[in-house]
Amino acid sequence: MLEDAAKIRRIIMACGYVDLRKGIDGLAKIVGDQYKLNPFEAGTLFLFCGRRSDRMKGLLWMGTGFLLLYKRWEDGRLSWPRNTQEAAELTEEEFHLLMRGLNPVTEKIHTVYPEKVC
Repeated sequence: MLEDAAKIRRIIMACGYVDLRKGIDGLAKIVGDQYKLNPFEAGTLFLFCGRRSDRMKGLLWMGTGFLLLYKRWEDGRLSWPRNTQEAAELTEEEFHLLMRGLNPVTEKIHTVYPEKVC
C-alpha cells in the first residue's frame, strides 16, 4: 500500500473544513499557520476535507517534494469531525476506519447507565 511505499509513520487529520480548491502551497500554509505543525516533516501525511464530505486531500512531504493525494468516494460520504479547528493524530487503525468512511475521532461505543438494577 501507499503507507509502506511512502514510509508514512504519522497521520494528522485537519478537523473542520478546508477549502479543497487549495493546492500544495495553500495546504502547506494551513498546516504551518493554522495548526502550527511542520509540513516538511518526512513521513507525516496531512489529511483535509472540505464542505462536501465525499472527497478528501492528503499532503505528504517525500524528501524531494510534496505528494498531493486526492480521493473521491463514488458512493457514500466521510464522517469527518467538524466540531473543532484542531488537528488530530490518527493511528493506523483509525486511518483505515477513515478510509472506510467512518469517523475515527468520536467515541464509537457509548456507556449506558441503566436506571434500575434487577
